[in-house]
Amino acid sequence: MRQTKTPAFDARTFLNSAGVARKVAEFRRSAAIFTQGDPSKHVMYIRVGGVKLSVINEVGKEAVVAMLGPGDFFGEGCLTGQKVRMGTATAITPTTLLVIERAEMIRVLHGQHEFSDRFIQYVLSRNIRIEADLIDQLFNSTEKRLARALLRLASYGKEGRPQRVLAKVSQETLAEMIGTSRSRVNLFMNKFKKLGFIHSNGGLHINSSLLSVVLHD
Repeated sequence: MRQTKTPAFDARTFLNSAGVARKVAEFRRSAAIFTQGDPSKHVMYIRVGGVKLSVINEVGKEAVVAMLGPGDFFGEGCLTGQKVRMGTATAITPTTLLVIERAEMIRVLHGQHEFSDRFIQYVLSRNIRIEADLIDQLFNSTEKRLARALLRLASYGKEGRPQRVLAKVSQETLAEMIGTSRSRVNLFMNKFKKLGFIHSNGGLHINSSLLSVVLHD
């Protein structure tokens, strides 16, 4: 007897349903969603756009922790008793979020086991991704780190089809993501364009051939 594959749980559809108390918030490009030291009271889910998570040390130097896109959660530290934000969240493109209060998120996690499983899986997967980013930062060349960052922004490796056209992301932001200078990013972006890996026309187009840079030893 042929079995029917069970479809994956759709967190976005669930969060958009009437049973989850949340509000929609919109942010323009470069707007601060929250800043380091703000009260930590909400979990957020990205419906549209992109978010940069960063931390600033005591002398004002910023380090990018993660770049997130549609389908990503952030701000979940409030669920573990975190009273203030440990970093800053900034919209890197026009961004639409679902904002869920801490108590409501806890209620949903306790009452909806399928969603709870999906959320735990997401948090674990994101931690693995951030760990991989750290390894990438320590051991890989600037060229390979940039290629990997562009592919990640285009959602290569996630479920569904890649987002082959990216909204505008500045070279300064890309430099922060991979720990290098803007001039180095500009050098390799021009190289990728000459090789046909990317091109600009109403947005940044990412070709699957860019994978060859990441896979090349």
